[in-house]
Amino acid sequence: MAGLRSKSWKNFVFALPAAFLLPALVFAGDCPEVDLEAIKWLDRMTRSVDEVSYHGVVTFQRDGQDMQVMQVSRVVDGDTSFERLTQLTGQGAEILRASHPLQCVHPGHKLLRMGQDLQDGECGLSRLYRFRVTEGERVAGRKAVRLEVAPRDLYRYGYILELDRRTGLLLKSVTVGRGSRMLEKFQFADIAYNSRLPEGAEINLVHEAEHPAPGEAREERSLPQAWQVGWLPRGFTATDTPLPNAARRTFTDGLAVFSIFIEELDRSIRPGEGVVRSGSTTSYTRGMNVGDEPVLVTVVGEIPVNTARMVADSVAWTH
Repeated sequence: MAGLRSKSWKNFVFALPAAFLLPALVFAGDCPEVDLEAIKWLDRMTRSVDEVSYHGVVTFQRDGQDMQVMQVSRVVDGDTSFERLTQLTGQGAEILRASHPLQCVHPGHKLLRMGQDLQDGECGLSRLYRFRVTEGERVAGRKAVRLEVAPRDLYRYGYILELDRRTGLLLKSVTVGRGSRMLEKFQFADIAYNSRLPEGAEINLVHEAEHPAPGEAREERSLPQAWQVGWLPRGFTATDTPLPNAARRTFTDGLAVFSIFIEELDRSIRPGEGVVRSGSTTSYTRGMNVGDEPVLVTVVGEIPVNTARMVADSVAWTH
């Protein structure tokens, strides 16, 4: 779920059919039961982004608060794609990403394409989530298939995904917390499949989206020494190859994404923590000593507070 992407939009730039999974798929070792129909639809969702041009209006809501409305467009042209997201409410900002190579497959997409994992006798995301296909609702006037995604542990959230029956495109996504609480919802209110961009709205602010190559080490703010993360929830992997002393690292399990930021302080502070949560996004900050050095560690992403706390507590300098 990790296009225009910071979190909430990762799932809206996903995908169409892969080869059908073979009957020979074996659930080797400790793999739990797998719904092959669900895996087929999940794979189809991740591939639709490379094949479908569309534009539409999307609504986005967190914690039942005021709804935001955005116009989302994606055009696939040869080996590249163009994406535009425009706020129709609020600041009226616009995010653009042009000339995105289609052959660029991000770590999150690879994790969601489980067909090869299962053929190789590996469990993939089925170790982390239960997947189930049910009859979907009509979204933006289109018939949908519902994909229910339930976590197998307490370290991540669940999801309800509604996919277009014809294209596999994600039309609606609900992030679900403990007690089946809806944390965040976005869905298409209207969608058209064609490669013509609609006329732009009145824009106050335009951002060009950055797009480093997956696995590429990035030039970023650095620390005087290297550090490591001693604990991650099972299944999370780095989205890039950061320098050992980079001040930020980002991880994904294919559906959720979070980043860790570390900042050295010039004086000691009282140990403590602060938490801000908006929808499915948690921002957890902890003042602590790593070795003898006072630091500020911040974990931001789509994970529960306790998960963020455990990740932050495991940060240590590399000796």
